[in-house]
Amino acid sequence: MRRSILLVVAASVCFAAHSTRADMIQGIGMDFVPIGNAGNAPDTRIMIDGTSGYGAVGYDYSIGKYEVTYGQWSTFVAAAGAPTGSDGGYDIPPSYTRALQPVTRASWYEAVQFCNYLTSGEKSLGAYLFSGNNANPGAFLGVDRATALTAYGTIYALPTEDEWYKAAYYKPDGSGYSHYANGTNTPPIAGIDALYGVTSGEPWDVGAGTEEQNGTFDMMGNLWEWNEASLVGGSNRGLRGGAFFSDNYHLSSYYRNGYYPYFQGYGEGFRVVQVVPVPGAFLLGTIGLAFAGWKLRRRQRH
Repeated sequence: MRRSILLVVAASVCFAAHSTRADMIQGIGMDFVPIGNAGNAPDTRIMIDGTSGYGAVGYDYSIGKYEVTYGQWSTFVAAAGAPTGSDGGYDIPPSYTRALQPVTRASWYEAVQFCNYLTSGEKSLGAYLFSGNNANPGAFLGVDRATALTAYGTIYALPTEDEWYKAAYYKPDGSGYSHYANGTNTPPIAGIDALYGVTSGEPWDVGAGTEEQNGTFDMMGNLWEWNEASLVGGSNRGLRGGAFFSDNYHLSSYYRNGYYPYFQGYGEGFRVVQVVPVPGAFLLGTIGLAFAGWKLRRRQRH
């Protein structure tokens, strides 16, 4: 699954580091930051689960500056209807609903329906395949970025694990990877730079902390963020970055997490990547990076 996803994701034009682009997509305002240094090497450090080789991306792309908010989610629901399907439907929490607060209790299945809506205007059409239609997407069938790129030109998706990892931990000067998204090997200051270590409470509004090394906010703490990684034989989907109740090591590059894709938790959220078709000149490099990363992870497992 990881190899096939990497082969079809996109390259955008190269932007200067830390620039921000505000787009209006299907009536939803989204801020993106470009992630450059295409063709970067994977991180060779070993994760706590014994794997390695994350972060190599053979193209430029853009990632959401912030986690998706309740304001954006509400616009989506008003236009397309609440997401339904494999998980039984979105269960909105009773209190975490400020417009600039990151949306919680969106399962992986529901998050990808949001991405599909940005791509096509329909919850069931985009990079994520469902058996039904916009009114009732039905069962989840799989991920096909290649076909969606051909059909729509620009697509919106959950980050692959490599896209997420690079945006968080790869230094913008191309010198390698840091332990934390602040560009250092030192944890952020809790409650000032990032929100974590809180025994009770809720996520803060997006942008409340300190900007991270690649122009994002809250890739350390606030909410665990869904990614496209398929874990535990495909039964779980990936989570990265920690949440407002996490310890500092959960925020680090070493820590991988995952849960059932139908899980609706108060500590899970997501951000979106924007991808465009890969120009032919980048294709062979993308294939080579994908294979190198897969081979390194395979060697670490055996």
